[in-house]
Amino acid sequence: MALAIFDLDNTLLAGDSDYLWGTFLVEQKLVDGNHYERENERFYREYDEGVLDIFEFLRFSLKPLSENDPQILQDLRERFLVEKIDPIILEAGRDLVEKHKRSGDIALIITATNSFVTAPIAQRLGIEHLIATEPEIIDGRYTGNVAGEPSYQNGKVNRLQSWLQEFGQTLDGSSFYSDSHNDIPLLEQVDNAVAVDPDEILARHASAHGWPIISLRNS
Repeated sequence: MALAIFDLDNTLLAGDSDYLWGTFLVEQKLVDGNHYERENERFYREYDEGVLDIFEFLRFSLKPLSENDPQILQDLRERFLVEKIDPIILEAGRDLVEKHKRSGDIALIITATNSFVTAPIAQRLGIEHLIATEPEIIDGRYTGNVAGEPSYQNGKVNRLQSWLQEFGQTLDGSSFYSDSHNDIPLLEQVDNAVAVDPDEILARHASAHGWPIISLRNS
């Protein structure tokens, strides 16, 4: 069995779940609208440019989890999934995941977005295994801090290596699908790197290295 690894945002989704969660919080008036929206835009831009300070961003994005009751958060998340995520799940992405699973591959999502947001999305996509940035929980409440290493850039490589050891797997025959140049460190580790609706930097890198470039939006 080989690993079929998928980035989530702008790969299997036609949008960014982390960014959309931020806009949803603004709409629900759970955060200071103008300030939060402005910072959310800034961090998203910095991510696209490859200059994001992941720990600064996580202090920002995980803070609302620490400021609200866990049950309220779960109820909000279910609305968020229905209103914001279900409409942007790419059917071609579902088909690709199912194709790998039918071939006996192990499907795995690896994403920088936190697991509070992404765990139920992985379930919707029928993917059992998820590596995501983990929010710290103490005594049943989110603290606003991150637990362990964020799965971002080289952190994805490190987190995947730990996962491989834990589950007794290897990267033999592995594939990784991503849209972002931030994932080049991990794309270079797998046997089959695939750029999916890539940003300009990744598209150039993929072309230079002979990696396939595909679209899940125009299939």
